[in-house]
Amino acid sequence: MAYSFSLAFLTLFDVSPSEAVEIAAKTGFSHVGFRLLPSASEGLYPLMTDDKVFKETRAAMQDTGIKLADIEIIRLGEAFRVEDTFRFLERGAVLGAKNVLVAGDDADEARLIENYCEFCEAAHHYGMTADLEFMPWTKVPNIASALRVVDGANQSNGGVLIDALHYHRAGMKPQDVKTIDPKWLHYVQFCDAMAEFDPSTEGLIHIARQARLNPGEGEIDLVSLLQAIPDEMVLSIEVPNFDYAKKQSPTERASRALDGMKSIIEKAQS
Repeated sequence: MAYSFSLAFLTLFDVSPSEAVEIAAKTGFSHVGFRLLPSASEGLYPLMTDDKVFKETRAAMQDTGIKLADIEIIRLGEAFRVEDTFRFLERGAVLGAKNVLVAGDDADEARLIENYCEFCEAAHHYGMTADLEFMPWTKVPNIASALRVVDGANQSNGGVLIDALHYHRAGMKPQDVKTIDPKWLHYVQFCDAMAEFDPSTEGLIHIARQARLNPGEGEIDLVSLLQAIPDEMVLSIEVPNFDYAKKQSPTERASRALDGMKSIIEKAQS
């Protein structure tokens, strides 16, 4: 099994994009992920607003050979307008992005499918996939709902994004993963967490955004998840943890996250 490793944006949420690139190269990653648009109400990120940061990041990627796996985040809500995503896609394309993380926030599934289809067409123009991430607190809470949207849109660059945390919190199993046509899987996000959790929206979001664990440090069955996905997959290691950030350097956090993922791979192959 030949995997590629991507250092997800949230793992090193507190460093600049160029620093993330340099740390990724130093610790053994081949890819990184960047956030350009807000997940909640935090505002635009520097890669969208600061040309100096953009140029420094591009230079760091060229110097190190690190590739850009994914950019985030497109939220498909009631007020979604595809024209609002064009600059995001343009900036991502210049940096060489391959995948776009998409969230579904619209309770009207027919409209959600229509908007997702429209975004897929825009992303295809820039050579990117549109990967719909199911999250238990959104309007796309599980694999079945994600597949209804992706299958309904039926775009060649559509995709379903599995995040190990959401997979566990949504009660998904390896057999659910097997219902996804491999053509819809472009990368998978890995982290760990304890099995017991607060099922409230606030509780789910708290863990997801600031208290995940490195692969192998929690209780999610990551081995069976890994065995259920295709070989030669890009594995995005996404471990936002505010406690880790207080106690460990960014380089140490990236290194420990990758070591944890490699340990899961060893168990899956044994």
